[in-house]
Order: sequence, then C-alpha cells, then structure tokens
Amino acid sequence: MRVTQSESPPGPGGVDLNLLVALDVLLEEQSVGAAARRMHLSEPAMSRTLGRIRKALGDPVLVRAGRQMVPTPHALVVRAEVSAVVERARALFAPGRDADLATVRRTLTIIGSDAVAATLAPALFARAAAEAPGVRVRFLAESHADEPYLREGTADLEVGVVDTVAPEVHVETLREDRMLGAVRAGHPLLEGELTAARFASEVDHLIVSRRGRLHGPVDAALAELGLKRRVVGTVGTFPASLFVLRETDLTGLITSWSLPLVTALGLVAYDIPLRLPPLEVGLAWHPRHDADPAHAWLRRAVRELLAAWSGGA
Repeated sequence: MRVTQSESPPGPGGVDLNLLVALDVLLEEQSVGAAARRMHLSEPAMSRTLGRIRKALGDPVLVRAGRQMVPTPHALVVRAEVSAVVERARALFAPGRDADLATVRRTLTIIGSDAVAATLAPALFARAAAEAPGVRVRFLAESHADEPYLREGTADLEVGVVDTVAPEVHVETLREDRMLGAVRAGHPLLEGELTAARFASEVDHLIVSRRGRLHGPVDAALAELGLKRRVVGTVGTFPASLFVLRETDLTGLITSWSLPLVTALGLVAYDIPLRLPPLEVGLAWHPRHDADPAHAWLRRAVRELLAAWSGGA
C-alpha cells in the first residue's frame, strides 16, 4: 500500500483512503522528508499530501518544535486507530497470514528497559536481516511516567517485566527472572560468607529506578529481618548503573539476563542473601496486532530469543 503523486478519487463518504497510509507514515517518521522517502514521493508531493490530511482532519497533525516536528494532541489520539486501520487493510490484501516477510516494509517498535535492548537487539537485528529484511526494529526506553504506549500505538510490543495494566492488552508471561547483586572485581563483599547482615551494613547501595525511587523489594526483605541498608542514590537504567559500579565500591542489582553486560565490563555478580520475589518476564501487545503477520513474526522471534536466554540463565 502506498500513496501515489496523483490524487486518488475519494472513497466512501468523500474520504481519500490513501491519506490514511500517508498519515500513518507521517506520524511514525514525524518528518516530511523521511515520510517522502518511505512513500517513494518527492518532498513537495509529501508536503501537499500533509496539507490534504490537515484539511481532512481539521488539525495541523504535525507542528514544528525547534528543528523537529511533533504530533498534535489530536494526532496522538488518532495514531493508534490509524495504524490499526492500515494494518487491517494490509492483512486484507495480503495473500494470507503467511505473507512473504521478505516483501514486508515496516518499522516495529519495542519498549522496555535498556537491559532489554542491550541483550535482545543484536540477535533480533540479525534475525530481521535474515528473515524480514524490510522490517526495522526500533527500541524505546521506558519513561519515568506510566504511559499507554501500546494503546496509543507509540510501541508495538512491550518486553521485559511488564507493568502495563490496560485491560484490553494481551500479556504473555514467558519466564521468571531473578535479581542478583553486582560489584567491581576484588570488592571486599566477595570475601567470605555473605550474610544478610553483611549485605545490609558493609556496603553502600545504588538503585536503578526510572522514577527515581530510593527503596524497593530489597528494603522490604531486609525490614522483615530487622535490617536496613544505606542507599546513596539512583540512576535510570541498568547499563548506567554498571558503569557506576565499575568505578566505585557501591553494589547494585541486575537481572540474570544482564550477565553478559556484567562480564563485559569486568564486574562480578553474586547471589543476594535474601528471599526476593521472582520477576515475571514476558510480552504485552494490543489485540489489534493479533492478525498482523509482521507483528506475529516479531512476537515469535522475541519469544524464541527469551527462551534461549532462559536456557542460559
């Protein structure tokens, strides 16, 4: 499906349905030039198409913010529905659910922690190149605020410890993960038996929290034993915390699938001497993607990669 430079006759109700395809691409790229390249149009033609979209919607759709363009509030509201309509149209005209992925041209967006991108991206990019070369995978970091990413269409798939609570969203738990401690090589905490008391009192702690929280499940587990640790601060991502740990005597927390990053930075992981709740790792997506072949490929690929990590954890 693509827009041509000639203006197509309006569909039912006087609406040019080709504009939906262009609107979907414009909202994804947030750039007239990038959208023009995706649609194989000249920039002037894409600008004219954007003008027709603005007239049809009665809304600017994209507005200038510095050197970039950003969606208007109305565009953000309709983005998910536009994407869903375009996907349903693609599925309708595709030869079947087993459409040739080699011909698919899509950008699919995954949202999750930086650890998700660091561990999954290399293998997922390689798999896309081999199986679906026209699919681009975009990783977005989690925000400090809870946003309806899947409902609004900002992301196609959430991966990791899923905290999406929207009732219509599909959540599939794939495995359980566990928290481990991490310190620099040669850290005194690694010498001798590590007890809960030593863990709490002999080392200062660094927390990873995208919301900047200074407490978590570790503090609750320590409180049950009458213990308390000293938290000196927080950082927003796991990878950032690892660089801090490498240069200090602090200890931090990681997930088991972050172990390759820990090893690569010369850090040492250790078992935490506390009973901590397991972390449920899985996928979440909006049901509008259920029948989309490209999205089905993405879910299958991530499932298999997570299963491989599970086997190595």
